Amino acid sequence: MKDVIVGTAGHIDHGKTALVKVLTGIDADRLAEDKRRGITIDLGFAHLALTPGIRLGFVDVPGHERFVRNMLAGAGGIDIVMLVIAAGESIKPQTREHFDICRLLGIRSGIVALTKTDLVDPDLVELARLEIREFVAGSFLEGAAVVAVSAKTGQGLAELRGALEAAGACVVEKNARGLFRLPIDRAFTVKGFGAVVTGTLVSGEIAPEREVMLYPACRRLRVRGVQVYGAPAKKAVAGQRTAVNLVGIEARDIARGMVLAEPDRFRPVREFSCVLEILPGAPPVKNRAPVHFHAGTAEIEAEVRLFRGAGVLPPGARTYARIVLREEALLLPRDRFIIRRFSPVSTLGGGVILDIGTVPSRKSCDVIKRLRGIENASRPEWLHLLIEESGTGTSPGELIARTGLTPGEIEAATRGHPSILTLPGWLVDRGQAELSREALLEKIRQFHLEHPLLPGIPRQDLRAALPDALFDWLLQHPQLALEGEFVRCLSHRIVLQQQEERARAAIESAFDQAGLAPPALPHVLAQSGVETGRARTLLQILLREGRLVRITEELVLHRSALDRLHRDLASIKGAKLSVPEFKERTGISRKYAIPLLEYLDRQKITRREGDFRIVL
Repeated sequence: MKDVIVGTAGHIDHGKTALVKVLTGIDADRLAEDKRRGITIDLGFAHLALTPGIRLGFVDVPGHERFVRNMLAGAGGIDIVMLVIAAGESIKPQTREHFDICRLLGIRSGIVALTKTDLVDPDLVELARLEIREFVAGSFLEGAAVVAVSAKTGQGLAELRGALEAAGACVVEKNARGLFRLPIDRAFTVKGFGAVVTGTLVSGEIAPEREVMLYPACRRLRVRGVQVYGAPAKKAVAGQRTAVNLVGIEARDIARGMVLAEPDRFRPVREFSCVLEILPGAPPVKNRAPVHFHAGTAEIEAEVRLFRGAGVLPPGARTYARIVLREEALLLPRDRFIIRRFSPVSTLGGGVILDIGTVPSRKSCDVIKRLRGIENASRPEWLHLLIEESGTGTSPGELIARTGLTPGEIEAATRGHPSILTLPGWLVDRGQAELSREALLEKIRQFHLEHPLLPGIPRQDLRAALPDALFDWLLQHPQLALEGEFVRCLSHRIVLQQQEERARAAIESAFDQAGLAPPALPHVLAQSGVETGRARTLLQILLREGRLVRITEELVLHRSALDRLHRDLASIKGAKLSVPEFKERTGISRKYAIPLLEYLDRQKITRREGDFRIVL
C-alpha cells in the first residue's frame, strides 16, 4: 500500500480540522487548549485508507500566524497539500503564507478545498473559485482540482476523495531503501513504556530492537516498539506517520527538531551552503541578517551570510548563500528549509541545502560557480567533485555523512567513473592520484641521485599524511620495487667506486679477524679510508647483505664468527651455561658476553633460566 502524507494549509478557522475529521472520522484537535480555543495550536494527525492501494496520513497544521512555526514542523514530510479556503472569506494572509511555504518546501502536488459552501450563495462560491485560479496560476497548484465542499452537510466529499485519490496516485513514494531518518515532531511518556516520539518517516525504515541515534546529541538508543498510524507494526517505512518507543532516554530529554537516524552515519552541522530564494513580497534581506531557520521539525536562530561581499538581497532574489546556525542540527544536502524574520514575524523565503561541508579555502575557488555546479550536477558528478576536493581522497563513509546517500548509491555512482579511482575502502580522483604517483617516483629518483649507496628510501619517509589505501596504490608503480622497508626504482643499482670497494673490504676484514671480540665501531669506520658518512653507508650495505650482524647499537660481529659460535653451541644442545662458563668457552670478556647472550636469547638459540642459559 502506498502511504501518502497530506498536509492541510490555510487561514485560521477556514475549516481544516473539521474537514479532516469528516474525511477520516478522527478529530485532529488533540490538545485541550486546541479544544478550548477552537483553533489548532499544535500539529494534529489523522489517517484514512482511501483505496486498497492508497493510505492517506493527514497532518493538520495550525492556521493562526502565531503558530506558523508548528505548521512548518509538519510541512517537511508532506507529499500533497490540501489548501483549505473558506468560500465566504476567500484568500487571507495566512493562506498566502502557507502557500508560499509549501512552494518553498518543494511540494509538487495538491488540491484546493473550497470549504463552508453551505454558508454562502453559489455565486460567491464561483467568485471564490475564480480568485483561487488566479491566485495559484503559475504555481504547482495551477490546474489542480478546486473542490467545493461542506464538512457540515457532506456536499462535495465524494469529489474531494476522488481528487485526493488522483493526486495520491501521482505521488512518487519516499525512499524506503534510503538511510533511516525520522524528524521528531512530538515526544511524550507512555506509562509502562517510557519515551515515545512521533514524526513522518522521510527515508528508510525502522523496526523494533534496532539501534538508532538521536541527533544532534549523538546519543545511541534502542527501539522497543514501533507503531504506524496508531497500530503496532513490525516495521515502519518511509512515508508513514510513525511512533517509536525508545529505551535509554526520558521524554524530557527529547525535543521537537531532534532527529532519529542511523547510528554513527551522520554528523550534526552548524553551517551549510545553499540556494536561497526570497519571496517577492518579503522585505530585503541584509548580509548577516538574523533569522528563524526551519528545516524538518527544527526551528533554530540563524544568520544569513552572502558571498562576494553582497550587502543585501532584494525581494524576489535567488542566490547562493551560507547559513550559520546558533545550534547544531542534523541536515543533509537536498533538504529544504524556510527562513522567517524576527520582527515582525513573517516568512522571508527558503531554499535547498547544497553542501554541508566547509567552504573551500582555495583562493582560486569560485564559490558561486562551485555551488551552481553542485545544484545542477548529476549524482556521479556531485560525488566526483567532493572526491576531487578532498585531495588525497575520501572514504565511502565520509561521503555518506556528507551526502546522505546509501553505500549502494555511492557505489553505483562511482563504479566505472573514468575520473574516480576506487581503492579498498577509499575513493580518490584518478588524475590527482596519477600526479601523486609521478611525484613519488620523482622523489625516489632524486633520493637515488643524492644517496647512490643506499638501497632505497624508507617507506615511512614517503608516507607523509597519505591514507593507507592510496599509499599502497602509489607504491604499485611498475617502475618501483619494494624490498623490506625500502622503496627503490627498479633501475637503481648500488655501484661502488674503487675507493669505496677497498673501504668496504677493510671494514669487513676488521670484523672478520676480530671474531667475537670486535674493535670499537667508530675506530673501524675511521680506519676505512673514506670519510665517516660514506663509511657508515658501507657498513649498512654489509649489514643488509648479512655479512655483518648488529648485536647492539654499538656491537657488530661478522657472520662467520656467529656461525662458528652456533656450531659450537649446537654440539652441547641441552647444556646449562653460566655467564662465567660462557666467557671461558668463547674466550671473551663480560663486556661482550652479556649482550651476546641476550642476542642468543632473542634468536632462541638459548633460553635464560635464573643465572643460567639452556642451549636449545
